[in-house]
This record gives sequence, C-alpha cells and structure tokens, in this order.
Amino acid sequence: MGEANGQLIRFLSQDMGLSTRVLATAQKLQRRVRGPLPMVLLQYGLIDLMQLQEILDWQISL
Repeated sequence: MGEANGQLIRFLSQDMGLSTRVLATAQKLQRRVRGPLPMVLLQYGLIDLMQLQEILDWQISL
C-alpha cells in the first residue's frame, strides 16, 4: 500500500467511520475494476454523494 493510499484508508476509517470490512471489500473491488477507491465506494453503494464530496475535499487539502 502506498503512502497516499494508506492516508486515505486511515481517513476513511478514523474520520469517516467506515468499517474494516467495508474497506477490505472496497479494496478487493478496486483491484478488480482498477478505479479510484472513492469511486469504487460510491459505485457499490458503500458511501453516498455527500461522503464522496467529503473525501474529495480531504484529498484536495493534502
């Protein structure tokens, strides 16, 4: 896992409260579809549009 991905996972877990199970599922799906993790989370209904916006805002602030 790269540093940026590690930071994203920590943010999703600690700040957004996503469970380890949800994150593990999303990472498996991400490897299959080869897309950005936030989009995978949205596409599979694991987050909503407001949460996606929060993630994107966080990424921009880095």
